[in-house]
Amino acid sequence: MALHIVLVEPEIPANTGNIARTCAATGTHLHLVHPLGFNTDDRTLKRAGLDYWHSVNIEYHDSFDEVRQKYADHRFFYATTKAKNRFSDFKFQDGDFLVFGKETKGLPPELINANPDTCMRMPMTDAVRSLNLSNSAAIIVYEALRQLDYPGMN
Repeated sequence: MALHIVLVEPEIPANTGNIARTCAATGTHLHLVHPLGFNTDDRTLKRAGLDYWHSVNIEYHDSFDEVRQKYADHRFFYATTKAKNRFSDFKFQDGDFLVFGKETKGLPPELINANPDTCMRMPMTDAVRSLNLSNSAAIIVYEALRQLDYPGMN
């Protein structure tokens, strides 16, 4: 098994490319939920992922509900600035899904409201609203991997 990153309607190709590179480096599966704000042939997307695309286990989904149905036996954690729990408050397990929303709006409010106990935030000062999506994904996936003692990594 492996960890999973889900990007719900990502808008910026460079962020998705950076996250794909992180997935290649960590053995994390990447799930992209349509609609995407870019074409997957985008030069910026490919450049950010460099030549690691062949190493990324990637799935495309028409909706987040499709992801939830296909992986109904897995745990889902939702990254949002509106959560009461910090990402480091959770004990992650192999096979967990880490879900991130679009850069401009985050996750849909109905998804956050339906899952308050598994929503997670990153501590930060009031100087900014949020961190860059690819930075947030990398920080959280590496915390989960640290807890799992970096399986399959040297």
